[in-house]
Amino acid sequence: MTVFRPRPGAVRGRRTARDPAVVVLRGIPYAAPPFGARRFRAPRPAAAWDGIRDCVAFGPVAPQSADLPGAPGWSPGDEDVLSLNIWTPGGAGDALPVLVWIHGGAYVFGSSAQPDFDGTALAGQGLVVVTLNYRLGFEGFGYVPPGAGGESCPENRGLLDQIAALEWVRDHIAAFGGAADNVTVAGQSSGATAVACLMAMDRARGLFRHAIAHSAVNSCASPESAARTTGEVAAAAGVPATYDGLLSASPGALVEASDAVADGYRRDTASGQRHYDPAIYGPVAGGDTLPLDPLTACAGRRAADVDLLVCHTTEEYWLMDAVGSSAKITTEERLALFAADFQLPPALLDAYRTLMPGAPVLDVFLAVYGDMLFGEYSSRLAESHARAGGRAFLSRFARRRGGSGEQVRAWHCADIPFAFGNLDEESVHFLTGGPPAPDDHDLSKRMMRAWADFAATGDPGWPPVGGSTGAVRIWDTAGGDAEGAEGAFRAPWRAAGLPLPVP
Repeated sequence: MTVFRPRPGAVRGRRTARDPAVVVLRGIPYAAPPFGARRFRAPRPAAAWDGIRDCVAFGPVAPQSADLPGAPGWSPGDEDVLSLNIWTPGGAGDALPVLVWIHGGAYVFGSSAQPDFDGTALAGQGLVVVTLNYRLGFEGFGYVPPGAGGESCPENRGLLDQIAALEWVRDHIAAFGGAADNVTVAGQSSGATAVACLMAMDRARGLFRHAIAHSAVNSCASPESAARTTGEVAAAAGVPATYDGLLSASPGALVEASDAVADGYRRDTASGQRHYDPAIYGPVAGGDTLPLDPLTACAGRRAADVDLLVCHTTEEYWLMDAVGSSAKITTEERLALFAADFQLPPALLDAYRTLMPGAPVLDVFLAVYGDMLFGEYSSRLAESHARAGGRAFLSRFARRRGGSGEQVRAWHCADIPFAFGNLDEESVHFLTGGPPAPDDHDLSKRMMRAWADFAATGDPGWPPVGGSTGAVRIWDTAGGDAEGAEGAFRAPWRAAGLPLPVP
């Protein structure tokens, strides 16, 4: 057992069995429980403590209905959900680069306790790794009207939680061997979009030097659409869509109501854009906490001083089809309705059909939707940042299991176990196609090294966007990594314009 002494109170962690040079501390509170009198409010600092706090177990997860492999679920009554975990190979005075990880999960599920986010291997690269929980679903991203007594609840409470965690890191990470002035904030999927939002938020200014966004999703909401969602969720919960009415509903009741609203969109083929993958929550852009969506903010130089590393997978949306969370679009008629719902020009679908000769309709849909939500959007983030004077690096994950076969594609989430070095973890084998082969371990080492180098210096090891070569790093086991040219599937989007917002 090893003791560290940050200002809130002494904490004790354990050396990991996997690497005895790394100490892990779990479940450190970075903010007070966000319930009771603090429900729907901005986070407040956690109370200090006397003595030595044993930090050997993950903290409770945020309210959600998901049951993820290898990770704890939410239990009604769990309130101390704003905690973080630290993996460190150092101690006070070492000033190691810090990587802070924000998990994904469509803003409604996930936690820092997922085995694929174990920071041991990354810490072995010379980093202090921090993972955190934050409010999800309605608790974190639902719009709450002002109360009759003048009570006002901020939007984007989940993002404010993340800022509170970054402030905790700034104030206390030196006690664990981290450099408070060399922090990288990283995330995947909704966690990656959260990273992009933090880059756009004045409240997060100066809390990190570098940012990593894997598969950022095009999912910001307008204040108007967020208010409509609140009305739908309140109706499903059987309460008025008012401050007092929403406060009267338990966290569990709002989780159930949110699931019911999403399921209604999933079942209704005429429900528009949300039918195809009904993620009903996302950061609200256009209000006080987040004035601009990330793409607009990047183009406007709001974070030009932050180095940005972007990655996406080449077959993002096939995962959603595999787990049954996406609509099954198998006819030309349904594909045409999808295109109309998103105002996609016919030429774009024609271009994909040409690039995918003989592909079934479902594959064309998965390719177009995945690129619109993740691939093209992520690429545009990097390019917008570079055009505005920032330094940005772009990469794509193309590794498939089984060579040219389709046992496991280069789909959403498959890159993260490689970047964290957790390929042997059984719970990730669905994503990666089973136990790793030697070339998988080699790829993982290269990706970890790129993350570690970027966190240390802002340079992952290949030319930035707009550099002399315009290279994109392609992560793969077949033939090794390479600096590739722009992908063929980007041309249709350039002809069609920017990816469309998804309210």
